[in-house]
Amino acid sequence: MMSWATAFRMRQYAKASLWIVPLFGIILGTLLADAVVWLDGRVRMPADWQYSASTASSVLSSIVGAMVALLGFVVTIGVLVVQQATGTLSPRYMRLWYRDRLQKAVLATFAGTFAFAFSLLRRIETDFVPDLGVTLAGVAVAASLLLLLIYLNRFIHNLRPVAIADLVGRAGGRLIERGVALAGSGAIRAGSPVTSLSGVPLTLVRTEQGGALQGVHAVRLAAVAEQYDCVVVLAHRVGDAVPPGATLLEVHGAAPPDPRALTGLVALGVERTIEQDPAFALRILVDVAIRALSPAVNDPTTAVQLLNHIEAFLHTLGKAELHRRYALHDSHGRPRLVVPGRSWEDFLQLAVTEIREYGATSIQICRRLRALLEGLLAALPEPRLPAVREELKLLDQSVARSFTDPARLAMALTPDSQGIGGGAGDFPV
Repeated sequence: MMSWATAFRMRQYAKASLWIVPLFGIILGTLLADAVVWLDGRVRMPADWQYSASTASSVLSSIVGAMVALLGFVVTIGVLVVQQATGTLSPRYMRLWYRDRLQKAVLATFAGTFAFAFSLLRRIETDFVPDLGVTLAGVAVAASLLLLLIYLNRFIHNLRPVAIADLVGRAGGRLIERGVALAGSGAIRAGSPVTSLSGVPLTLVRTEQGGALQGVHAVRLAAVAEQYDCVVVLAHRVGDAVPPGATLLEVHGAAPPDPRALTGLVALGVERTIEQDPAFALRILVDVAIRALSPAVNDPTTAVQLLNHIEAFLHTLGKAELHRRYALHDSHGRPRLVVPGRSWEDFLQLAVTEIREYGATSIQICRRLRALLEGLLAALPEPRLPAVREELKLLDQSVARSFTDPARLAMALTPDSQGIGGGAGDFPV
C-alpha cells in the first residue's frame, strides 16, 4: 500500500509537471475524433458545413502544423520565464510557475487540437469526409487562439516582481489563515517542552534518505500515537533540510513495531514547498527583494514594492498565535504529537534582516523599512512589540554606520511608506 509521504511527493510532482495535463489533452482529442467520425456517419451536416476531400485535408493539415508551431511558441515562452526567474527574480518562484493552471490548459488545448485534427486527417477518403469534425477542428483552433491571447496577457503581467509578490503572499496568507482556524477550533495548542517527557522510554526513528521536510500528516501521526499510547515528537521543522540517517521522529512511550507506520507520514523531497511552510513564502519574497538590491540590478524601488507585501504578510502573522512548539491532543486531552514551529521573532528576522543588510546604503530602503516597523508597532499587540523594537534598534545602528553626513542621516531616519516621495511627516499620526 502506498504511504502518505509517497502520495504527497507524487502530488507535488503532478502539480509541477508540464506534460501530464497535455497528455490527457492528446488522449481526449483522439477519443473525441473517433466519436465525431461515428456521429458524422449518422448526422448529415448543412450544405454550408460540407467540405470536399481536398479542402478538408488542407484545413486539417494546416491545423496540425499550426498546433505544433504554437506548442513550440509556448515552450519558448517557458524558457524565457526560466531565464527571467533565475536571473532577476528567485529560482524558488519556479515551483509556483510550473503549477500555473492556465499554462497547462493552453498546452492541453494545443495538444488536444493537434491529436483531434491528425486523427480526422487519417479518416478522410474519397467517399467520406468528416464534415462535423472539420468544423469542430476550426472551433478548437479559435478556442486555442483565444487561450493563447489570455496566456500571453497573463504571462506579460505576471512576470513583474509585484505580481509575483502578490501570488506568493496570497499563497502564504492562506496557510496562515488555515493555521489560525485550526488554533481557533482547539485542534492544535501550544506544545509543552520536550523535557517534560523525561523518564519515558524513548525510541529514535531515523530516516534512510535525507531531503527537505516538505509536509507532515499531523492528524494520522497523532492517531498512530494514540493507538500505541505514546507521544511522537517531530525532530525538525517543516522546511528544514534533514540529512540521511538523522533522527526524524522521537517516540516517547511504546513505539510502533514498524517504524514505517510513522515515517510514511512525513514527506521528504529535494526542495521546500509552500504547502505547509509559510516561512518559505516569506523566503521567496525576501529573495526577490535582495536580488533587486544587488549591485548588478540596483533596483531599490522593486525592493520597496516587495516590502509592501512583506509588511502585509507580517501584519497577518503578528495577529496569529505563534509558538515554537505545537501539540495535537487526543479526545481525552492528552498530547499525542508535538511539532516544532516558528515564533514571531523567527518570521520577523527572516523578513527584514537581509533586506536591511543589503539595503543599508539605500535611503529608500531604510525609510521604507522604518515605516514598516513603526507600522507594526502601531498595529500589533504588546507581546509582539519587543522584537519589533529590537529590529528598529538594529536599523538605527545600520543607518548610523552607512550615513555619516547629518543631512543624509536625518533623511534616512525618516519613515516613508513609499521609500522616497511618500510625503513623510506631512500627515499627523
